[in-house]
Amino acid sequence: MSRPPLPPFTKQNAIEKVRAAEDGWNSKNPEKVALAYTEQSIWRNRSTFLKGRAEIIDFLTNKWKKEQDYRLIKEIWAFNENRIAVRFAYEWHDNEKNWFRSYGNENWEFNKEGLMQWRIASINDLAISKSERKFFWDTDLNKGRRPDDHSGLSDLSL
Repeated sequence: MSRPPLPPFTKQNAIEKVRAAEDGWNSKNPEKVALAYTEQSIWRNRSTFLKGRAEIIDFLTNKWKKEQDYRLIKEIWAFNENRIAVRFAYEWHDNEKNWFRSYGNENWEFNKEGLMQWRIASINDLAISKSERKFFWDTDLNKGRRPDDHSGLSDLSL
């Protein structure tokens, strides 16, 4: 199975890879998202360590039960032949309607088929009021995809 764009990355196709990852995560479909990773992909997400698609699916299923009205924006930070570094922010609320913006950085490593084999994510949560939200788009349209005309992280001074 191949998942274009494939390494070695150029600036343009690294940006495409980042947007594809953002779109996948904004779909909030754990099975779909897991297909972007190798069967034995290794993750560190905060203090959680995962290995393989089955663990990724379980993790994401639980994540999106807790993190409601989730909206994510990713932005490329750096890239090389088969690695991409991104920064991201996402907004969500819990069951009590407490809003948060979570900020983080991810380091990704891909195999030759373009599947992510290694993901390291460092994430911090900031409690925000509903009025401080910055990510507004209809998540029922286009499977949660952020519209092309919606501001990115740099435009939002994040």
